[in-house]
Order: sequence, then C-alpha cells, then structure tokens
Amino acid sequence: MKLLRLVPTETNIKFLNFAKIALPISGLLVILSLVLFFVLGLNLGIDFKGGTLIQVQTKNEQADIKSLRASFGKLGLGEVQIQEFGSDNEVLIRIEEQAGGEEAQQAVIQKVRDALGDTVTYRRTEVVGPTVSGELARDGAIAVLATIFAILLYIWFRFEWQFAVGAVAALVHDVALTIGMFCILRLQFDLSIIAALLTIVGYSLNDTVVVYDRVRENLRKYKRMSIKDLLNLSINDTLSRTVLTSVTTLLALFSLYIFGGEVLRGFVFAMIWGVFIGTYSSIAIAAPLLQMLGVKRDWSNADPGAAVEAPKGA
Repeated sequence: MKLLRLVPTETNIKFLNFAKIALPISGLLVILSLVLFFVLGLNLGIDFKGGTLIQVQTKNEQADIKSLRASFGKLGLGEVQIQEFGSDNEVLIRIEEQAGGEEAQQAVIQKVRDALGDTVTYRRTEVVGPTVSGELARDGAIAVLATIFAILLYIWFRFEWQFAVGAVAALVHDVALTIGMFCILRLQFDLSIIAALLTIVGYSLNDTVVVYDRVRENLRKYKRMSIKDLLNLSINDTLSRTVLTSVTTLLALFSLYIFGGEVLRGFVFAMIWGVFIGTYSSIAIAAPLLQMLGVKRDWSNADPGAAVEAPKGA
C-alpha cells in the first residue's frame, strides 16, 4: 500500500493560507472566461450551427488537401472547412448550412459525391438542420444549468446552505474555466463537450463532497479548534485520496487522448482540463468559502465522547 501512496498519510499543509491569493485569481479567471465567451464566442460545431459533416478516406496514402479545397471552391457551397482527421489519408469536411431547408442539405451531399467521384471512400455523413441545432444548443444549456441547480438543492439538503453555496461556486468555476479554455484555443464545441461538462460537474462534486463530509465530521469532533485549522485538517485528511483519484483518472484520460483518435480528442481534452480544475476547486475554492460564509458547528448532533482537542501536529 505504501507504493500506492502518492501523498503521505499525515500531512499538515496550511491550504487556507493560500486562499487570499487563490480566490481572487479564480474570480478574475471566471470573469475573463465570461468576457471571452461574449466577445470571441465558442467555435461551435455542426451540432449547434447546423450544416453537413462528411468524413472520407482517400485511396492514396496521403490526402491532397490543396486539391480537395480547389474542388470544393468550384461548388459554391459557402464556407467549407477541410482538415486531416486521424490518419494521413482521412479527411473531415464541414460545410456550412445551406439555404433551402433539409432538401438543400441533402443536395450538398450529392454535389460532394459528384465532385469527388470514386477517388474516396465515405466513412461518415451527418446533416444537422437549423431547427435541430437550435434545440440541441438550448437543451445542452438547460442540462448544465439544471444539473447545477439540482446539486445546489442536494447539498443544501444533505449539509447546510453554506456547503451548498460553496459546492455550486466551485462547479460554476469549473464550467466557466472550461468554456473559457475552449474560447481561447478555438477548439470545436459540440454535443460531446456538453457531455464532458456534465462529467466534470460530477467529478468535481464528488471531490468536494468527500472534503465536505470530513469537514462535517470534524466540526462535531473538535469543538475547540478554530474553523481555519479545522478546514486545513479536513483537506489534509482527504488529500491522499484526492490525489490518488485524480492521478488514476488522468492516466486513463491521457491514454485516450494519445491513442483514442481525433473523434475523442475534444471530449478527452475537456475531461483532462476538468480533472485538474475540479481537484483545484474542491481544495482552493469550496473549502475556503465555508470559512467566508461562516459555517457553524452542529452542537445538537455532537458526539459527547468525541475528542475536544486537535490531534497532535494539526
């Protein structure tokens, strides 16, 4: 078991001493992410913008992107994005939504087939109309907001309102920074990223609840310890578990990012980023906010036989 411990069992790191720096920086990053979202916007995929997506495999070992762009330039389809996808002879083609409804989108596919002929093999063809794309964008936003609201109620019911506010603040931080990262890097934002956001919310919440459970336990156990020292103790108590969970999750995610191919790359990148900031927020945001919000001990449920002093070294 000692070989599996990435962090010593008993640590005494004063995490809350860094809260005065961490909280303002995190707040500024959230504001910056929102500004980027409204100024730059997201690089929305076909799922949300509507249009046609075609994945083809050329019969040559190396796809001639320049020649393909020249062929599509003659079709008059508007904005067409062509990029290598996975192997050297696979190409992903994105074509903007055409005026004329569903029939116009289907006509695009036929034009592409006529232009490329039998020089390629078609691996995937997707058409998303404007009505469907609008519904997907709306439903995706509702899913994220409804999840955060449900978590607020759950934590409030299970703990106290201070815990609920702290947990939701950490989740909003994680989601905002993920969106901000996608705005900066101009990575494609599609339905798979919505799934990644919901997964990040679940992962971050799990991490936060583990810390909060230990905080609640210690609030009843150590009656004379200051709130600051008690929060530091609780984070240190769960630090080994937090780090081990994050590292094992990242091992799997990095494997998927390297070997999973282009189809999974955006989703996995969002997950990797989410694990980092989710671990950070459960320690540097969720716990310090309890002190700021004035969390109190639950004296009515305190264990009469519990220790009244801090353990040695705490």
